[in-house]
Amino acid sequence: MMPTLHRTFILLLSIASVSSVSAEPYNTFDGEGFPACNDVALIHNATSVDDIVDMVKKASANSTPVRASGKGHMWYDTMCSDNPETIIIRTEDVNQIQNLTLEEGAESGTVDIEAGVTFLQLAEYLHNNSASVGYTLVNWNITMAGAVAMGGHRSSIREDSMVAAGVMSLDIVNGNGEVVTIERDDSNDDWLAASTSLGLLGVIVRMKFKIYPDFKVFAKQETLDEDDVLNGDIYGMIAPYATANFWWWPYMKKFHWRYYDKIPLTLSDQEGFQNTFSLSDAEAAIAISTLESGKYLATSNMFFETTAFAIWSAPNFREKTTQKAVTEWPVYGWNYDVLIGGLYPDQKPEWEYGLHGKTLELAFPVTMANQMLKRVRQAFDDMSAKGIIMTSTYRSGINIKFGKPYYDFLGQVTYNTSDGADWSKGAIMFDFPSFKPTIGDGLRFHEEFYLDLAKTLVDEFPCRPHWTKNTREVFGNATQNLDPDHLARFKVVREKFDPQGIFKSVVGEILGMYD
Repeated sequence: MMPTLHRTFILLLSIASVSSVSAEPYNTFDGEGFPACNDVALIHNATSVDDIVDMVKKASANSTPVRASGKGHMWYDTMCSDNPETIIIRTEDVNQIQNLTLEEGAESGTVDIEAGVTFLQLAEYLHNNSASVGYTLVNWNITMAGAVAMGGHRSSIREDSMVAAGVMSLDIVNGNGEVVTIERDDSNDDWLAASTSLGLLGVIVRMKFKIYPDFKVFAKQETLDEDDVLNGDIYGMIAPYATANFWWWPYMKKFHWRYYDKIPLTLSDQEGFQNTFSLSDAEAAIAISTLESGKYLATSNMFFETTAFAIWSAPNFREKTTQKAVTEWPVYGWNYDVLIGGLYPDQKPEWEYGLHGKTLELAFPVTMANQMLKRVRQAFDDMSAKGIIMTSTYRSGINIKFGKPYYDFLGQVTYNTSDGADWSKGAIMFDFPSFKPTIGDGLRFHEEFYLDLAKTLVDEFPCRPHWTKNTREVFGNATQNLDPDHLARFKVVREKFDPQGIFKSVVGEILGMYD
C-alpha cells in the first residue's frame, strides 16, 4: 500500500487538472455501475498533445500504469489492468482537425486529426468542406483514435471498412514519453501491431487519415424469413453493396436485411438522418417496464421482440432539414447521416434512461456464415425444447455485420492465420446485445444461455473476439483461436514501445503480452 500512496502523491504534486484522486471506478459510456476499469488513482483531462506527452513521461519515471480513453466505448472491465495506481488520460479535449488536403477532381486526400476527435466531429467538419471518410467509420460516440486502437469497423465486404484502413500514418506516445510516427507499411511489424494496438503500445495522439469527395447514399431494408438467410447465399446478399448487414429476430424467425450504396448527387434532395441509440421518454418508459419484467417472464421478452421488430421494420430516419419522420424505403441522404447518423435533437441515448446491456461479439470466416448462424439457431431451439423461449432483448435485434479482409496482427478480419480457416473472403460478426436488468440479482433471463452460447461458439469455430465487447472469460477462452505467431510478433513490438509495461491492460495480460 505504501508504494502506491507514495507514487500517487508524487503524481498529484506534478499534475494539474486532475478530476479524481482516490481510487474509484472509471466507467464506460453506460455510466455508474459499468466500470471499464475497476479502480483508478487519477483521471487526467488532457488539454494538448504536449500535455499527454508530459503526463506519460511523469508516469514512466514513476513506473505508474497509464491508459488512454476517449468516450469510454466499452462494455466490460477490461480496459485497464487491475492495478489501483492506474492513471486514465482522457483525450476528449485534444481534438484539433488540421491540414485538410483534397484537390478538386482528386479521388482522395488526407486530413490530420488529434486523439480526441470523434466520428461525429470529423464527419461534420469534412461535410462542411465537401469531403468524407468513405466507409471507414463506426458509431458517432467513439473517437477515431479509439476505434483504430480497438479494431473498429463498419459492415462491408466490398469496401475497406476497418477504421484503420483509412490511416496513412499515426503518432504514438510510447512508454518513454516519446512521440513515434508509424507510417502505413504492411511489411513493417510496427505498423501491423499499431493498426490494432489495443492501446498496448502507447497513446495515439495524431493520425493522418485518408478522405474522399463527399457523396450521397441510399438505404434500403427488406424483411426475410429466417430460412432465406440460414440456407441462403449470405455472401451474395452482402458483397455487392458498399455496406450491408442483417438484424436477426430469433423469436420471430425473421431477418431485416439493410443495404446501402452510393447514388448520384442529383438523384434526390432528401436528407435522411439515421437514429442510432436515441429514444423518446415514452419509448424508454415502455421499454424499461417490459424488459425489467422480462428478467422473470418470457412473455415480456416475446412482447418486446415482437414490438421492436415492428418498429424496426419502418425507417429509423428523419428528414434532417425538418425533423419529420421518413416513412418509406429507400432513404436518401449524405453518407455519414445515412450510414451512421446519431441522436435526434429532442431525444436522449438509451443509456441515459437506464437501459443498459451486456453484449457478445465474435468474428467468423464468412465462408462459415451459414454454419455459425445455424448453430446459434440450434441453441435457441434447445432452450425452446426445454420450454424456455429466448428472444432478442435489444431494440434492433441481433446485429449481424461483415468485414472486408484487412491484414494486421490482432484485427478481427486478418487472414493467412494458423487456424487454417479461409478468411480471404472476409468475416461475419455475430453481435448479440442483451438487456441487463436492475432488479433482483441483476442477471439476465436464463443467464446461463448467454454464457453457454459464448463458450460453444468459441470452442466450435475459429472465431475472434471484438476487443471491447467481450468479458474476461470470453477473451481467455478465445485465445485458443488466435495465431501464436501474430501474438509473438505483436509482443516484440509491445516490448519495444513499452518496455516497462505501463500501458498494460487485462486484455494484454490475457493475451500473454507480459509473460
